[in-house]
Amino acid sequence: MTAQWYVLIEEDTRESRSADGNDLKLHRWTLVAGHHISGAEADALAVAEDAALHYVPAVLARHSRPGDVPARSVFLAPDGSWLVWLKQQHRDCHIRVTVARLVHRQEEVQAPPKSFKQKLRHALDGPEAPPEPWAPGRAKPSTEA
Repeated sequence: MTAQWYVLIEEDTRESRSADGNDLKLHRWTLVAGHHISGAEADALAVAEDAALHYVPAVLARHSRPGDVPARSVFLAPDGSWLVWLKQQHRDCHIRVTVARLVHRQEEVQAPPKSFKQKLRHALDGPEAPPEPWAPGRAKPSTEA
């Protein structure tokens, strides 16, 4: 497989919740965009820098007027990712832009629908045991039965 480079953009989404009379501000990084870059790693690094300098998150874009430009502080982390702090009026947000190489992709596989006999057996015997969770050194479970 040839190297496929991507520029990934994550936004720090904040959610406010109330618990026991206290207001909590919960932060979570959410992947909002993944752009495939046709070219070498250097091309992906250039696109990531451009995204760090120009990308505007949805939380700011939906409240801005034409011509508004948010304040922007852009930091290059030692691992090569870009951390961006944006402020506009009374809102502020953070984004993280990284370059990543795709190393594995697997499409979703759905099990075939159960037959009437299998559904009846499930109703009488109870549910099947769940598969064992992944652990280092454990062989991949066999799917043959």
